[in-house]
Amino acid sequence: MMTSTSSAPLPRCHGRLFMVTAPSGAGKSSLVGALLNLDHALMLSISHTTRAPRPGEVNGREYHFISVPEFEERKQKGEFLESALVHGNYYGTSRVWIEQQMLAGRDVLLEIDWQGARQVRSRFPDTVGIFILPPSIDTLSARLHKRGTDSEATIARRLMGAGAEIAHAPEFEYVIVNDDFETALSQLQAIVTASRLTFRHQAVRLREQFIALGVPV
Repeated sequence: MMTSTSSAPLPRCHGRLFMVTAPSGAGKSSLVGALLNLDHALMLSISHTTRAPRPGEVNGREYHFISVPEFEERKQKGEFLESALVHGNYYGTSRVWIEQQMLAGRDVLLEIDWQGARQVRSRFPDTVGIFILPPSIDTLSARLHKRGTDSEATIARRLMGAGAEIAHAPEFEYVIVNDDFETALSQLQAIVTASRLTFRHQAVRLREQFIALGVPV
């Protein structure tokens, strides 16, 4: 697994950046989708990938599906905030789009692997990291089989890698165990809401109001 990141200067951003990471099958995508339906102020960053679409996936919705040559060309141009080789496929996060959204004061959410999260944090230190855990490896295996989109070999590979991925959970500010979906969703929403209300963040978004109230900023 390999990663790379852009070294361009960090702009002054008013939006918040959230990263959600989990081993495959932990329910990350379902939780993120439900959160976006509840929180329309949150912008989802759509990654680019060279993997083939799964049944039901739409180009530009789940991912921007592109060829390996196109991915490599974009990477050479510095268009990705980070890129990684995961399970034999390339994934990349658009640097330009994220910076545009955050400069405009919009909050952005990333679904990303732990290596990509580490690279993003090196550029945006104030990023809020959230790690989703399954209640057990047996549950993770059952969910991967129930999904019905991967071969047995792929599932076995994902389960073998899950332990290594889970070992990086301590690098994240928040950890949610996705045992009951509604409970996990409530916890995810609470993290996003609380993170928006930190003094440092509110002082940027509400600077004029704070000054009028006499709040030191």
